[in-house]
Amino acid sequence: MEPNHPNKVLSSPPALEAKDNLSMMHSKFICCKLYISESRNTMAIDAIDSAARSDPQVAVLSKFEDCLYNRVRYTLVSYIVNDSSTDELIYSPIRKVLMAMMESAFSTINLELHSGAHPRMGVNDDLSFHPLGQATMEDAVRLAKLVASDIGNDLQVPVFLYAAAHPTGKSVGAIRRELGYYRPNYMGSQWSGSMLPDVLPISPDEGPSNVSSERGATTVGATPFLENYNVPILSKDVAAVRRITRSVSGRGGGLPSVQALALFHGDCTEIACLLDPDHVSAYQVQTVVEQIAADQGLEVEKGYFTDITKDRMLDKYLKIASTAD
Repeated sequence: MEPNHPNKVLSSPPALEAKDNLSMMHSKFICCKLYISESRNTMAIDAIDSAARSDPQVAVLSKFEDCLYNRVRYTLVSYIVNDSSTDELIYSPIRKVLMAMMESAFSTINLELHSGAHPRMGVNDDLSFHPLGQATMEDAVRLAKLVASDIGNDLQVPVFLYAAAHPTGKSVGAIRRELGYYRPNYMGSQWSGSMLPDVLPISPDEGPSNVSSERGATTVGATPFLENYNVPILSKDVAAVRRITRSVSGRGGGLPSVQALALFHGDCTEIACLLDPDHVSAYQVQTVVEQIAADQGLEVEKGYFTDITKDRMLDKYLKIASTAD
């Protein structure tokens, strides 16, 4: 056994050194959640997965698929680089990877042939950007607008900006309501085929005003980090669960900042929630849902997160990216 030497400096494992180097090189990071309207078509998902892995500097931290919703969400993280003189964002490898993923989705998915229990208005339905590390909301807004311009100009798909990326902070919910996003058009609780008119009733922020029925439209926004939390209600009565949903959501006078949607999900109806963990916890959502459901004689299962939490996100990215390097 080698003797201990008090003055000997022990070297860190290579992976730890790489992680430390990455965190020293970059202090600003960005998360993007990309929601795509497909989870049953294996060929399409494989093509999108391949595009997601096209740059080791961009990590897919989680992927959530639901066959009943026929929808997949990718959570990606990478670094951003700002101009040293103006501090404006000038580059992030995530931009090119997102474009590759969306191009793969458009080449393998036809919205006219799509159906599922989750509302959607486009093949690439939504992209939300969230600052991490020392990144600011202005950084997230700048990147969201660049990607929105890419989608609108290069892919010729209408794009609606929301939240901090919108000039007046318009919410994604308000935009979707204007476009009829939440109205099922199949079997009372399902969405099937293209659901937007050929000419949009409101003007997009990027791209054409006419809509391809095969591609649809896209929303792009920048917000504080939001957590996805779903609560199953053991009932197929979607209307009854919608009443609970309204009481839970911030818009309905319930928990502040909570966005909630009642969705038919096989043998139950789920309340799909987006919540700001800095203001409302999943425990609070679960408790309120259980209390209201009990008053209606409905049984509630334990809810579940569909993504990793914000406090784990940056550490997981640094580990993955340093290993790739």
